[in-house]
Amino acid sequence: MLVRRITASLRLPAQSRKLSRPFQFRRLYSSAPISAPHPTSNAAFLAGITTELDRIAPRIDIRADQVDVLESPQDFYETLKKKIRRARKRIYLSTLYIGKSEHELISTIREALLHNGPDLRVSILTDALRGTRETPDPSCASLLAPLVAEFPDQVEVRMYHTPNLTGLRKKYIPKRINEGWGLQHMKLYGTDDEVILSGANLSNDYFTNRQDRYHVFSSKRVTDYFARIHHAVCSLSFLLCPNDGLGGYDLTWPAGNVAPSPLNDPHAYITATQTFLAPLIRPPSTSSPMPSAPLTTSIYPLLSLPPSTLNTELPALHALLNSSLPQQSSYLFTAGYFNPHPQITTSLLSSSTSTITGTILTASPYANGFYNSAGVSGMLPAAYTHLSLRFLSAARKSRPPANVSLREWQRGIVGQPGGWTYHAKGFWLTLPSSPFSSSNGSSIAAESGPAPSGSIPVAGPSVTVIGSSNYTKRSYSLDLEVGAMVVTQDKGLMGRWKAEEENLLRESRVVNEEELRSEERKVKWRIRIAMWIVGIVGGAL
Repeated sequence: MLVRRITASLRLPAQSRKLSRPFQFRRLYSSAPISAPHPTSNAAFLAGITTELDRIAPRIDIRADQVDVLESPQDFYETLKKKIRRARKRIYLSTLYIGKSEHELISTIREALLHNGPDLRVSILTDALRGTRETPDPSCASLLAPLVAEFPDQVEVRMYHTPNLTGLRKKYIPKRINEGWGLQHMKLYGTDDEVILSGANLSNDYFTNRQDRYHVFSSKRVTDYFARIHHAVCSLSFLLCPNDGLGGYDLTWPAGNVAPSPLNDPHAYITATQTFLAPLIRPPSTSSPMPSAPLTTSIYPLLSLPPSTLNTELPALHALLNSSLPQQSSYLFTAGYFNPHPQITTSLLSSSTSTITGTILTASPYANGFYNSAGVSGMLPAAYTHLSLRFLSAARKSRPPANVSLREWQRGIVGQPGGWTYHAKGFWLTLPSSPFSSSNGSSIAAESGPAPSGSIPVAGPSVTVIGSSNYTKRSYSLDLEVGAMVVTQDKGLMGRWKAEEENLLRESRVVNEEELRSEERKVKWRIRIAMWIVGIVGGAL
């Protein structure tokens, strides 16, 4: 994807790192502090957090063994194909796009339709701009059209189109650049009663050499919930209809959609979208009955559905990061494109105190998908270096200085044999195992020196956030995003999250301000000027 919001807005007040104004999503978020400002145990802290999250998003309680964590692109692809082959009732796939040459994936879906009975239904949701970019040449849309033609009663393909790109803007802004006005960016891969949440799209690099994250939830309740989100957005999207014309398809607006076409009446579309989607993302007004068996893991689905004001991810992150974290806690925050929303930046820095360690993990320029790209997009790796430097400078200038380090992930060099790109995004919070525990026990702890006497190794993180969001301004103002905050006290799941952290950190190293200011890494003035222009014209390249 070419377009990325790269506004540089890391200006923080020197006197304080706390938010200086009320949080903006008042209808979905209560700014009341958690009731236990100094929890006496991890259990008490997590109880306070879940109480706050219950005000923001729906909660689904499951067993910890219903969550599986995949490690590699290959694991993701093989798991996805295996679950598609076994599907008997439903397959739903929400993604930015399916690679135009992913014939094996389409053949896997086709085999399931041929052999698994007439009751199997397949629903695919992609973005209209990204999915038709190459037309009349082969595209995501032309790849999917024959599947619809062969199974018209079982397969439906929808393509979301942003209401921000209409009229003369749509007519004259070139393809690829026009994706800067908003995309369908959700990643949901559901089959029967299982769903994979990820940041990965469905194309060859995401199956081979582009590192992301992948969580499999084997729960009918979780899968049903995200299916409702998927189908709700489908009912707000264009329908792909195969034909014999240019490109092999048409995009039509069904009369049964719950809103008018975003191209014909964008304002009415936005109003109808907000009214339709709001009940799906808010917490229920009444509590669910308690299960007969104890459940140790809670899932809070998080969504951002602009251009409406519906957003539960930013309030949930704000609630977690601005709680009274126990001393000796640690967090890891990762984004392949490191340009967090200003409120997240503030919260990350304010949470990083002398007794709470923060780690930021992002892509090295040599692991950035835009490395050595032609044209404007080739500036992006350097732009993200500049934003990383801004963040470290803000951390140093905070009073007191924020206890946070920045690491860059690299595995070879993009475009060369063995070179990978980094696309993972997420958050992990690790609580201490005792009042004297020092860190999350991963490789980042070893670089900080030995743990204090009496420290007990921790099982792993108690909280993680996974999904499609890059946590940027763009994520919360332009693109459709979906994810989940997962909270657990189960040692097994905490261990799986710890292994996931260590797998990502294994290919990383610490970078500091001095290195980012070096002649080799110094960002040229033309890139800084380009970033300034981007901000003036709307913040997206």
